[in-house]
Amino acid sequence: MAIDRADLHSHTTASDGLQQPRENVRMAKEAGLAAIAITDHDTVDGIAEAIEAGKELGVIVVPGVEISTAANGSDIHILGYYTDWQSESWRLKLGSLLQTRDRRNLMIIEKLRNLGISITLEEVVEEARKQGKEGGTIGRPHMASLLVAKGIVASIQEAFDRYLASDGAAFANPPRLHPFEAIDWIREAGGTSVIAHPGLYGDDVLVEEIIRHGAQGIEVYHSDHGPEDEIRYIRLAEKYKLIITGGSDYHGKREEEVFHGPIGNRTVHVDVLKQLDPARRGSL
Repeated sequence: MAIDRADLHSHTTASDGLQQPRENVRMAKEAGLAAIAITDHDTVDGIAEAIEAGKELGVIVVPGVEISTAANGSDIHILGYYTDWQSESWRLKLGSLLQTRDRRNLMIIEKLRNLGISITLEEVVEEARKQGKEGGTIGRPHMASLLVAKGIVASIQEAFDRYLASDGAAFANPPRLHPFEAIDWIREAGGTSVIAHPGLYGDDVLVEEIIRHGAQGIEVYHSDHGPEDEIRYIRLAEKYKLIITGGSDYHGKREEEVFHGPIGNRTVHVDVLKQLDPARRGSL
């Protein structure tokens, strides 16, 4: 049992995950984890429920968020831990990002339609509802599920490879927050900023620029990182004295596919929480 381990990256129905927040906590308990972070895209709405479940189950819940940004034409995600997630001003800032996500959804759907694929936003919302999602954000995984259901593709992975990933035929990227701004936002909200899954960007020059701007950590261990990625980013963390984090990036299981990986398949020692929590960092 991994009683000293923490999975610091997971998503719930508050954004584009399939499980309710308390379910992520339950799965962390079953995996023998000491802690689980709730890091939904551009929202902190799932944290309260997860914390309550954590108290019941004896699992530490780390309040987090994954902020969607863009730079050099690519999506870049910045994780924020231990922000003042109950602050109304912080929630309003994050709410402005959700509007950008909504615009992107419409742009992707329009591109799919131009490719001859019949799809509507209403169908995507209904597909999400069938998966147990009520309210919250709609994202690319929901579109991928619908493409599978319609027989356009055979799998979630094929949907992303052909249409939805950054090099896919229907990818869209409206103007977004810059990673530097996300780091500033997280600092102003009292939190700790971490670059999410840097191996997915294919641009380590940009990753270093983001670090030099003030990112405090880097997600070395991720479901989509291989051993070479881990070695490269450990060295980068050592060079810049960054906090090393890791997590599954769990979104749930669709069509028997786990996206990106199951809870607990990438972890770090629970002591990393002391580094991430500004209230505890000074005592180290």
